[in-house]
Amino acid sequence: MRVLPLILAVFPVTLWAGDIPLTSHVTDVTLYPQGATIHRQVPFSAPAGQHDLILIDLPARTDLNSVRVAVTGATLGGVTARRDFVPPRDAAESVAYEAAVERVERLEQALQGERAKIARMRLAQDAAEAQVRFLGQLGKGDGAAQMDVAALRDLTQMIGEQTLAARQAAHDAMQTAEEAERALKDTIEALEQARQARDALVQDTPERAMLAVSITADGATEGQLDISYQAHEAGWSPVYDVKLDRANSAVSMTRGAMIHQFTGESWKDVSLTLSTVRPSGRSAPSEIGPLLRRIEDPAKLMRKEAVGAAYDQGALLAAPMAEPIMADEVVTMATAAFDGLSVTYRYPGTVNVTTGADALRIALGDLETSATLEARAVPLFDETAYLVAKFTNDTGELILPGHSSLYLDGTLIGQMQTDLMPAGGEAELPFGPIEGLTLTRLVLEREEGGSGLISKSSDLSERVRIEAKNLTAQTWPLRVLDRVPYSEQEDLKITWKADPSPTEIDVDDQRGVLSWSVDLAPGDSQLITVDRALQWPEDKVLR
Repeated sequence: MRVLPLILAVFPVTLWAGDIPLTSHVTDVTLYPQGATIHRQVPFSAPAGQHDLILIDLPARTDLNSVRVAVTGATLGGVTARRDFVPPRDAAESVAYEAAVERVERLEQALQGERAKIARMRLAQDAAEAQVRFLGQLGKGDGAAQMDVAALRDLTQMIGEQTLAARQAAHDAMQTAEEAERALKDTIEALEQARQARDALVQDTPERAMLAVSITADGATEGQLDISYQAHEAGWSPVYDVKLDRANSAVSMTRGAMIHQFTGESWKDVSLTLSTVRPSGRSAPSEIGPLLRRIEDPAKLMRKEAVGAAYDQGALLAAPMAEPIMADEVVTMATAAFDGLSVTYRYPGTVNVTTGADALRIALGDLETSATLEARAVPLFDETAYLVAKFTNDTGELILPGHSSLYLDGTLIGQMQTDLMPAGGEAELPFGPIEGLTLTRLVLEREEGGSGLISKSSDLSERVRIEAKNLTAQTWPLRVLDRVPYSEQEDLKITWKADPSPTEIDVDDQRGVLSWSVDLAPGDSQLITVDRALQWPEDKVLR
C-alpha cells in the first residue's frame, strides 16, 4: 500500500487522489473481566480502482498490534496503523459543553477583573497610610523650632486637617476593599460550580490513532469496513443482591454487572456482550520438570539447617520452588450462554458508557433456589451464633465470583466477596449474627507437669466447657464447631473425649475439627464438655 506522507501534513483539507476519508464510531463491544474487543463498522462508497480508506478517529491508546480489518464490497490490500504524526481531526464538541466552557471563561474573566479592582483599592489605602506617616514627621525637624507662634499654629492645623483626611481616605479604601472581597466569594462559588458543570460533560480525549486501509474495486462499489481491536482500559465485574427469605427457606439472587471503560472514547448506542474469558490471563498450563533428590551426611545437613534458619521467611517464600504446593419490575436483562469453558451474556438493546466517568450497572437475570438454614456457632472466637444458608446451585448456570450485598427478609445485613458457584455445586452464604443465641467457652481445668520415673515424659491436660443458650422465641437448628489438637508424630500422644459425642469428626477434611448438631428450643441451652490430654518426651518442647 502507498504510504501517504503528504496527507499527514494537510489532511483533511487536501487528500491524495483516490483517498477516501471516513468517520467511524463503536458499534459493538465484547467486554472481559479485564479488557475488551471493540468493533467498528464503517460503510463506504468508492469508484473503480485502488483507493485508501482513511480513518483518524481511533482512540490514541488503541492496541495497534491487535487491529484486524475485513472489507465487503472490495478487495482488501494492506493496512497501515499509526499513533504518531496523526493529523488533527475535526472533533465537534456538544453545544452544552461549549456553553459550559464559555460560562467558565466568562466567570474567570469577571473574577480577574474584580480582583484587579480590589488591588487598586488596597493601593489607595496604602497611599493614604503613607501620607499619614509623612504628616507625622512634619514639625519634628529643626525648622519647626525656628518658627514663630503663628506659623507653628498654622502648620499644626494643616497637619491635623491633612492627617484626618488621609486617615479617612485609608479607612474608606479599606472598607470598600473588604466589601468587594466579600462580594468576591459569590463569584468564586459560581466559578467553581461552573467548572463542575463543565467537567460533568465529559468529552473524549482529542488524541487519535490513524488507520489507512487499501482497497481495490473493479467498478463503483458500496461496501463496509469492519475493524476490531483490543482495549485494555475496560472491563466488567459481577455484582449480586442475595436475599434470604426465612419463611420459605429460599435464596434469591439478583445478578448484575458493573461496567467501566477508560479508552478515551465514549460509547454511544453500543451493542454489548459480556464474557468471562480472560485474554490478558494465562492461556497455557504450567510446565513440570525433573525432581532431583539428594542424601547427605547428618552433620552437613545440620549445618545447612542452621544457615537456613537465619533466612528471612519472606525470602524463602519468594524463592523458586521445585514443586508446586497444592492448596416486581420489568428490567432489561442479559441472557447467558455457557459453552463449558466460559459464560457469555448478551445484553439486548444498546448502552452508553462515558469514558473515565460512568460505572454502568446492567442486569444479568434472577436466580432462586431452596436453602437449608442453620445457626452456626464457633464459641472459640464468637459470642453469638450466625445464620448460614446452605444450598445447591441447581439453577443450571455458573455463578461467578463477585461483590454481593446480603439481605435478610428484605433488610441489608452486610456485604462480602462471594466465591465461584459451579452448576450443581454446594454453596453456603452467611446472613449475620443471631443476637439471641449466646455462646460461652471456658477452660475449666488445666494441668501441666512431668509424670513417670522411667519415661521422663511431660503432659498437658485440660477440660473445656462450651454452652450455647437460646434466648430467642424460635427453635434453631444449631451447629457448634470446635477443635482438638492432632499429631503426626509418634512421640506426641494426644487423646480426647467429648460429652456429648460430636456429630461429625474432621469436618471438611480438617483434622481435629469437631461439630455437634442439635435443635435448640427457646429458653434451652446446650452444654458440651471436651477433655483432651497431650503427652510427649521430657526432652522435647511442645509447639
